[in-house]
Amino acid sequence: MTSISALPYDYELPESGNVALIVIDMQRDFLEPGGFGDALGNDVSLLQAIVPTLKSLIEGFRSMGLPVIHTIECHQPDLSDCPPAKLKRGKGDLTIGSEGGMGRILVKGEPGNGIIADLAPLPGEVVIHKPGKGAFYATYLDSILKEQGITHLLITGVTTEVCVQTTMREANDRGYECLMVEDCTESYFPEFKQATLEMVRAQGGIVGWTAIAADVLQGLEQWQPAKALV
Repeated sequence: MTSISALPYDYELPESGNVALIVIDMQRDFLEPGGFGDALGNDVSLLQAIVPTLKSLIEGFRSMGLPVIHTIECHQPDLSDCPPAKLKRGKGDLTIGSEGGMGRILVKGEPGNGIIADLAPLPGEVVIHKPGKGAFYATYLDSILKEQGITHLLITGVTTEVCVQTTMREANDRGYECLMVEDCTESYFPEFKQATLEMVRAQGGIVGWTAIAADVLQGLEQWQPAKALV
């Protein structure tokens, strides 16, 4: 059995089934100066720091012919798909649908809603438009994974404690074996990221595993030849 060096113990790769990379919400409004995250007073450079490592991981998946799935948190222009509790949340000047520095905030098709250029999806890669924090709520992600025989998910993106963790927990409840890539996820609040990593791998991996990108790629490269012989 081929595995990835991880915490709380090695993450075993499937003898049958497949592995996909989930890249969550690497959007301009969250990562670039002048975007929504910046306008809220966050240090977007914290999120930008993971881009080179995540780009290398994505390229590694592509070179091995493994699926890369991107998500974008967004809503229809009339906000009809925005859960009421989410729409009402927040007391600041900028809320969902407001005009921000890169267009209307979290509205599909607006400039700030797009994925940053360095991590742009390739033609044919799946892009999930999600109205919630988790990538499974009100989307077709689960159906796509089942159609492709995917059983194992490596989860990356922003922010660690919100959309990334929510997606990982949703996936865990649906039976997927999940690993969060530590240096390919980030938060505006470093202590929140660290707490999330510890939570998901606590109690023997109650939600899943964590590992660094270099170990992920090393494990996958060893797995690919063995998988090809099955």
